[in-house]
Amino acid sequence: MEAVAEAVVEPVAVSNFTPATIVGRDRYAKVVEVSKRIRWDIERDVIRGRDFDFGKKFLPDGLSLVNEIAFVTPAERRFLSQIQGRTYANVFGLVERFIGAKVLEISKEHWLGDQIALEALVRFTDEELKHQEMFRRLERMAAEGMPAGYEFKPQPNDVANAVLSKSTWAVLGLTLDIELFTQAHYRASIEPDAELSALWKDVFLFHWKEETQHAILDELEWKREDARLTAAQRDQAVTDLIELVAAVDGIVQAQATADADYFLLQAGRTFSTAEQQALRATVLKAYRWQFIFSGVQDQRFLEVLGSMITAEQGARIHAALASIQAHATNTTADMSA
Repeated sequence: MEAVAEAVVEPVAVSNFTPATIVGRDRYAKVVEVSKRIRWDIERDVIRGRDFDFGKKFLPDGLSLVNEIAFVTPAERRFLSQIQGRTYANVFGLVERFIGAKVLEISKEHWLGDQIALEALVRFTDEELKHQEMFRRLERMAAEGMPAGYEFKPQPNDVANAVLSKSTWAVLGLTLDIELFTQAHYRASIEPDAELSALWKDVFLFHWKEETQHAILDELEWKREDARLTAAQRDQAVTDLIELVAAVDGIVQAQATADADYFLLQAGRTFSTAEQQALRATVLKAYRWQFIFSGVQDQRFLEVLGSMITAEQGARIHAALASIQAHATNTTADMSA
């Protein structure tokens, strides 16, 4: 995240911008065209009458980090990947609750204006609603094939209310971050792994197809929102974004604990205290990588963010992330002692 502090530039005065100079109408039109072309159906195109293959992994090693736990068996490693994969899907169902609500809200700015931009955002919202439905369906399927006792801690409406209480600038920043790391995870880890459950893998193939278009709209709308802010408003928005990242860390800490507890309960054998601590630390490390650090290191995210904030604001963001990283390092060291 050092790049944020080092490569940022002072934002240009709002008066120098108009919507036409910030965004290209043709980019909205292209998103609409692609949305129509790649449109898919949950049952017809994704699930296709299939169930999860519980003899295979769900989440790839590059995201689950289960290969860093030396004392678990191959079957236990697979089960832990399935627990993490179940949570991974549930997290997307969670965040798409507030993303859909925010996109529907900002579409108001186009109601009596650019109808192509409006259609792009309405399609975005419709696709996010579809994704939520798909992830609810997957949770039911996972529950049918996995032992009882799994619990997804955060409540979607509670999280959405908390997130939506922050500035639109901060929510759009967090949204772009999420939808960029979704793409990076699929390309780098999910798509190349031939050992994943075919259905689970296809879920994120189809999810990725639409998220690539959503990220374009996130960037356009984030820049449009940024152009309206005063320097003081933007500074508060940066504070809001930092607070949202801290809230994400709180969520992943709670869920990592719940998932580690579930694994230990269902593993069918006893682990030493040191092994339990190491497992908990690795699951938390994996979730922080999945939902925080892999996103804020994305080059496109850094470029967009860096174009809008000052060096001092970039340094504040870097310090907040460094604090999370330091806490993670200290936790791992404590558990290894």
